Amino acid sequence: DGEAATPHGKEVAVSPAPDLPSAEDLRDDAEEKQPVEEGGGSVLGGPAPAPGAGAPGSAAEAPRSRTPNREAEADFYCVKWITWKGERTPVITQSENGPCPLLAIMNVLFLQWKASALPPQKEVITAEELMAHLGDCILATQPRESSEGLQLNFQQNINDTMTVLPKLSTGLDVNVRFTGVSDFEYTPECIIFDLLNVPLYHGWLVDPQTPEVVQAVGKLSYNQLVEKIITCKQASDSSLVSEGLVAEQFLESTASQLTYHGLCELTAAAREGELGVFFRNNHFSTMIKHKGHLYLLVTDQGFLQEERVVWESLHNVDGDSCFCDTDFHLSQDGAAAAAAAPLDHRLQQRQVDQDYLIALSLQQGQDPAGLSDLELARQLQQEEYQHQPQHPSPHLHPPPQ
Repeated sequence: DGEAATPHGKEVAVSPAPDLPSAEDLRDDAEEKQPVEEGGGSVLGGPAPAPGAGAPGSAAEAPRSRTPNREAEADFYCVKWITWKGERTPVITQSENGPCPLLAIMNVLFLQWKASALPPQKEVITAEELMAHLGDCILATQPRESSEGLQLNFQQNINDTMTVLPKLSTGLDVNVRFTGVSDFEYTPECIIFDLLNVPLYHGWLVDPQTPEVVQAVGKLSYNQLVEKIITCKQASDSSLVSEGLVAEQFLESTASQLTYHGLCELTAAAREGELGVFFRNNHFSTMIKHKGHLYLLVTDQGFLQEERVVWESLHNVDGDSCFCDTDFHLSQDGAAAAAAAPLDHRLQQRQVDQDYLIALSLQQGQDPAGLSDLELARQLQQEEYQHQPQHPSPHLHPPPQ
């Protein structure tokens, strides 16, 4: 009938096509379509900020669609070699906290050993090489069945993919919905994750125990919610104005783009041992669930030489985390690594996070090596309690060591 279903069940018209492109074709096509302006990805659709938006960085202000990205200019990334499940495995790092979904996806594929192996002494890799590896992985998803419908559908998906590839090193159009950790407004960019069977998650959810917020936000996407806020604040109906203010307050109070309810749902939704991509604050991270706890792959280039700093726990909305090695054991090298890394705000915060974890370990009766100042640890723990919100909220405990 000339139609075939996409992975999202969307019917598209297809027609017989020539032979499938090679990985080289996919890469070359991506290069030809590379945007002139290189930088951060178009994240959450990049709508105009709502009137009355807060200070820069608040969720009421729309995330910037394009930010400087040195990797896009330099076009290469440093390779960190780790021992992953007994195999020497590459991890691609970056020197800035840019969006770059290409790295998050490729690190998933390398950790799954689906991407072709890199030379053992490989220390630097270019975006062009990564794109070639990605092309190989995409073509490897071709269905083995020779039915015309499946082949035509795959060809259509490949054609759609080739239009998306240029954006992978700069950013993808991602528009979250606040109803579920896998709920995103469908965009053509989703085809990459579908073809490679890589789950895409977020944790920006509305707590169902706040009915007024549930009513105000509904099933809207981020873009739609911003538009609703603008409309409601200009309405003459006081109930609409009130609803708009509730929605705006939700965005402002969840500026971290991760809620406690979202974190609980994310932990429940991810399968044990599953590798996926986690989206938060204009950034795509490689994520895994291990023994019931979530971890993000550490890809900061500042940790390039720290073999025992591989994963960072994700168990708190406020950023408290700990560094772990490849076997998810607490890494005592994390604090030293953070001190040696470039002293930007993010790495300085990680130093504080590591101190907090050690304090928490002591509070729980554990005895982490390398720390003897018990009073300092207790002081850190006390300060943490003082900074916690006063209203009751679910709290995920740090992963056991």
